[in-house]
Amino acid sequence: MFRLFIPFTAMLIMTAASCGNGNNRSREELKEVFDSVSAEFERISPRVIRPAEGFLKYPYLIPAGFYQQMWDWDGYFMGTWFIYKGKPEYMKYWALNFLEGMDGSGYVAGCMTTKGPRLVRGTFFMKPFLSQGVVRYCEATGDYEWVRPYYERLCRVLAYRDSVQRDAASGLYFWEMGFQSGADNNPALNYFDGDNRSFLAADCSTMQMLEYRAQAGIAASLGMDEDARVFSERAEEIAGAINTYLWCDADKCYYNVDRETGDFYRRVSYSCFWPLAAGLAPRSDGREMISRYLLEGRHMLSQYGFRSLSASDPDYNNKNIILPFSNWQGPIWIPAFVVYSEGMLNYGFRDELVPVAISTARLLLADLGKFDTMHENYHAETGEGLAPAPNYVDEDGRFIGFISWNLCAETVLSRLLE
Repeated sequence: MFRLFIPFTAMLIMTAASCGNGNNRSREELKEVFDSVSAEFERISPRVIRPAEGFLKYPYLIPAGFYQQMWDWDGYFMGTWFIYKGKPEYMKYWALNFLEGMDGSGYVAGCMTTKGPRLVRGTFFMKPFLSQGVVRYCEATGDYEWVRPYYERLCRVLAYRDSVQRDAASGLYFWEMGFQSGADNNPALNYFDGDNRSFLAADCSTMQMLEYRAQAGIAASLGMDEDARVFSERAEEIAGAINTYLWCDADKCYYNVDRETGDFYRRVSYSCFWPLAAGLAPRSDGREMISRYLLEGRHMLSQYGFRSLSASDPDYNNKNIILPFSNWQGPIWIPAFVVYSEGMLNYGFRDELVPVAISTARLLLADLGKFDTMHENYHAETGEGLAPAPNYVDEDGRFIGFISWNLCAETVLSRLLE
């Protein structure tokens, strides 16, 4: 069964009947912030929707504010939220706009505009989410047949990534440069133009493993049993390789690995936790990694939420950056929070997640109360909203802000109220 972040069958449950073993006060506070977040997100969500125009033949989702284009993982996260809200069509539109914009080789741009694909950097900028998005819509509606005309295209996307981002020796995946990962300046990757290293990447490898699992589900639902078997086996091979090559037992952590030297790159960053979001670690190892790093103040945990880089890392900072790249070297990001949350729920840390989820939700609510929008990320030591900077305003002088994947904070709160 395909699973990443919030299983669809669980997303439809919105009851506050229980909250793990938390006390009544925690449940009441969680329900209070959930209700506020839900109402506010419903109110602002039309701002991320654009009608079909030009090259984009279907309605499309934008992060809003600074970004008016359709992006790969932003759209996937937003589409997940819209499914949760009973509007699955936006995930289908997201997938169709990308599928119809791909070329014959299987290349798909990670950013689409009304004038056509936006070419960014490297041979494949789009992150591995396409088959997962298709499956999410199919699970939401029970309709797989619409995919049949696009099935071969999805297969070509998988094969194309294997041709340009798969390491033959290990069977794992790498980014050509850190900017491709979306965590633009992640110190666990090569993010400067002059840095020619590449790393077997925990995030890219886990994403592609989940793509193969998703494609196996699509194939099975379309009666392509042999394809389903092959894709499923490929997914499990990647999962096994992640544990073989990227798990450091001495440190109880997944690391990226230098492709040239084979050495662990010992930087504890957001990307290390992707295998836990997919449930790949044995239970004892997963719990140890979460306890040692995610719930530790010297590393990822702050009073305002989870950092994107360990506070003990020499590059840790909370600078306000959009260009030349957004800052993943410390600030709190909601997609990272979603990844961490899934890992914590996989390994039995529901109660420990509740206060962090409440703190994170309150950051977003405070932003909405002050600016009627949100920021991309937040200072992990002060809770201050960072990018975009205050001087990013529209023609009426209003702060343009950011919405995008911040919407998925609501789905985490909902899971904790199941």
